[in-house]
Amino acid sequence: MFVPSSYRPPDNTWMIEIIRENPLALLTSNGPPGDVPFATHLASIPESFDTGSADLSGSVLLCHVNRMNRHWSALEDGDTVLLTFTGPHGYVTPTVYAYAPAAPTWNFTSIHVRGTVQKIDAGEETLDVVMATVRTFESRFGSDWDMTGSIGYFRQIVPGVGAFRVQVTGADGMFKLSQEQTSEVRDRVQRSFGSHPCTHYRAMAGLMDQLS
Repeated sequence: MFVPSSYRPPDNTWMIEIIRENPLALLTSNGPPGDVPFATHLASIPESFDTGSADLSGSVLLCHVNRMNRHWSALEDGDTVLLTFTGPHGYVTPTVYAYAPAAPTWNFTSIHVRGTVQKIDAGEETLDVVMATVRTFESRFGSDWDMTGSIGYFRQIVPGVGAFRVQVTGADGMFKLSQEQTSEVRDRVQRSFGSHPCTHYRAMAGLMDQLS
């Protein structure tokens, strides 16, 4: 991913937070020769983050897909994959600039994570991935639902689940937050985002506030 220097995150905690708050990733990898690449949307959770690494190398992400998906069949241990996480984003209208000529743009946040695949055998370890995913999402986005009564059901569906680790080899973060504008213009963009009814826009305003 091409990231101009002004759009790079201040530190790796910015990338980690986007991944945690926006866990639906797009997994892409090469298809057969002459075919289009494989692309699958999937939920991803961190098994570990290497916070001492600026590009998150050494971190591990847990993912799972339907075993009926051709993408699962095509994946092999050691394959290189890309996980794309999209964070808050929003349209910037030139009316907030208060100068002319001007051009509209789209502010956005995105993390591209590169890594290698390590498939997990079907069975108890795959069940562990499913349960870890439930715990993570319930605590962060749900209502701490107690899965105890559904473990038997999980065991029934786990044979159809393909779980794997992505051993992270590097990551790039793009935080396009009007850094190229003057502080006065950035303030106007931030206020515009902060008063918008869409939560993505208000989240952008929060990131701009952290950056200032």
